[in-house]
Amino acid sequence: MTSPAEKPSVLFVCVHNAGRSQMAAAFLTHLAGDRVQVRSAGSAPAATVNPAVVEAMAEIGIDVSAEVPKVLTVEAVQASDVVITMGCGDTCPVFPGKRYLDWELQDPAGQGVAAVRPIRDEVEKRIRGLIDEIAPASQA
Repeated sequence: MTSPAEKPSVLFVCVHNAGRSQMAAAFLTHLAGDRVQVRSAGSAPAATVNPAVVEAMAEIGIDVSAEVPKVLTVEAVQASDVVITMGCGDTCPVFPGKRYLDWELQDPAGQGVAAVRPIRDEVEKRIRGLIDEIAPASQA
């Protein structure tokens, strides 16, 4: 993947970049700190991050209120070691040499904070497993 001197980079992609990918990016940044480079993007980004996602993350002390959905670019994919898709289907560009994971997670769009909490908790669980794999604390 990368040499010990380089940080692994992860790109989270969903359609609107307003829910799942924002939660995943925030968790990875929060839990791994500077051990990992984090990006998120959407194939059809929304205007703002889902308010229920902002509230659910705030409940656990992670502020995503200032995040802005970003459009998925070829450059973002090329600059990432691991690309994790979350329901964007065939709209995600595929490049040789990249590691792709597809996380099937319920879409929080249009749902209240009570429905977002279990999605948030599943994202956190998956992020913790990803950190153990690509950037264990012993390397820090």
